[in-house]
Amino acid sequence: MSTTHKIIVLRFSAMGDVAMVASVLKEFSQQNPSAEIIMVSREAFKPFFDGIENLIFHAIQPKTSHKGIDGLYKLYQELRKYKPTAIADLHDNLRSRAISTFFRLTGFKIKRINKGRAEKNALIRTKNKIFKPLRHTVERYADVFRELGFDVTLSHKLTKALQAIPSKAKNLFQNNNKKVGISPFAQHIYKVYPLEKMEKVISSLSQEGYELFIFGGGKSEQATAEKWANTYPITHNLIGNFSLTEELSIISNLDLMLSMDSSGMHMASLAGVPVVSVWGPTHHYAGFLGYGQSEKDCIQIEHPARPNSIYGNKPCFCGVESCMDLINPETIVNKIKEKLNG
Repeated sequence: MSTTHKIIVLRFSAMGDVAMVASVLKEFSQQNPSAEIIMVSREAFKPFFDGIENLIFHAIQPKTSHKGIDGLYKLYQELRKYKPTAIADLHDNLRSRAISTFFRLTGFKIKRINKGRAEKNALIRTKNKIFKPLRHTVERYADVFRELGFDVTLSHKLTKALQAIPSKAKNLFQNNNKKVGISPFAQHIYKVYPLEKMEKVISSLSQEGYELFIFGGGKSEQATAEKWANTYPITHNLIGNFSLTEELSIISNLDLMLSMDSSGMHMASLAGVPVVSVWGPTHHYAGFLGYGQSEKDCIQIEHPARPNSIYGNKPCFCGVESCMDLINPETIVNKIKEKLNG
């Protein structure tokens, strides 16, 4: 089918937020086959968008060719060549605003996400906190397309997207044990469940006979994951051993993912895999629960100081023990067993 609309979509980071955009664009593309999408994000995130109909991925290079205002103007000139009909700014940061402004000055239709900053501040403030669920981020993304005149109805359901197991991972799928992914790390340390307690979770799950796959992190996290993999039976470290594309394929073959409030949760959503998520100073009321995931699978303590952070870049205000420390490893293990055993 020929396309009659070309939409430039801007969302450069963070990893989990970009993955949520992919969840929205999957459904948008199915419901609007006459629209072509030019997705602008970091090259590393391209695998999130593989397989979406009528989508072209255009990489931003913020540290090299698209650095500074001159680089952003160069990116604008590159994007002009697609002859877009509208611009959807799903980021609303300095870079996306600059590119949007270039387009607006030349007569293009621009719509920008409403991040709900005031209501998010009300959710996390210490005095006169307004503790209520806010609009989900994916609906905020969809609102931008609605403002551009498109009909978008999000299902908020997981759709299993089973992919072929990468050849170098096939040896990890040779038995019939239930497969559990674990994404124990996060960009901000305050969103990480204490590692000594996470090790107890891994130990218990291994003893139960679940096959475990540890995802997400850099060199220091890789060393921790390797230690766990060498200590506990049928526990595998994937950090540093597989590409993002391969990780997404492996995740699609799992039965469940255990994740912090981090990108692992959103990658599992893309693959249609249910997630048990662990929350500390952040809260799913802020709108960042994985697409299609259930609030019932969020593990967190109730405390009047929670949440006190939207992004997890601030320590918890719960007292001597943090809200993460107050979560018992058995609580996590029991929730996973409940999910896997019905």
